[in-house]
Amino acid sequence: MKGSLRGLRARLRERVPGRIRSGAAALRPRLPRSRRGRRRLVQVVMAGAVLALAPTTWLHLSAGDRVRTVADVPAQDVAVVFGAGLWDGRPTPYLAHRLDAAAELYRTGKVKVVLVTGDNSRVDYDEPDAMRTYLTGQGVPDGRIVSDYAGFDTWDSCVRAKKIFGVDRAVLVTQGFHIRRALALCGSAGIEAYGIGVSERRDATWYHGEVRDLVASGKAALDTVLRPDPRFLGAKEQGVREALAAAGR
Repeated sequence: MKGSLRGLRARLRERVPGRIRSGAAALRPRLPRSRRGRRRLVQVVMAGAVLALAPTTWLHLSAGDRVRTVADVPAQDVAVVFGAGLWDGRPTPYLAHRLDAAAELYRTGKVKVVLVTGDNSRVDYDEPDAMRTYLTGQGVPDGRIVSDYAGFDTWDSCVRAKKIFGVDRAVLVTQGFHIRRALALCGSAGIEAYGIGVSERRDATWYHGEVRDLVASGKAALDTVLRPDPRFLGAKEQGVREALAAAGR
């Protein structure tokens, strides 16, 4: 009896690995065997790659030569700074760099008013006020800063800048991986704009932003076609007009 049990176990050990191998092989994708089938597979893969990259290509082409530096951007009345998150109620390093560029635009006379647009959907999270505090610390007068508390994404910020705050021309300030999307969306919203692409060292955050913007380019293309209403629109505000009047426009 013991000998027969040992023999049965040995036979099972021999058979099981073979079954596992055959099961794994069955899961492998089967490539077409004919030349015509392989050619069709290549065509499908190439078409998918083109479709995936089309929105990004469109963003780069639509931006044209409108991505500039603080030194060579044409003067405009308004700079629009997009929110980029808070740490313990203060701007993240990426947002701080955007605000530094906006403060430099103001100090050099390239802009007269700074519109800060960000998320204030919760009582304990207020991007625009944190951005205002940072800018005043950089020497920008409080009366030259206007806050948009419903800039929940780039499209919302652009539409609200146009429809709520009456911005027709602007310098957009954000990171390099985001600036072309911002230019395309604000252009679709009716704002003539140049962009400052703030440079950053290529760390994990930069690569995350690059990948995130690659994905978001598809939504941007849809937004320009469908033109959805922002999550919150509200009544028109006179903040930008009043700040420009005070600046002696």
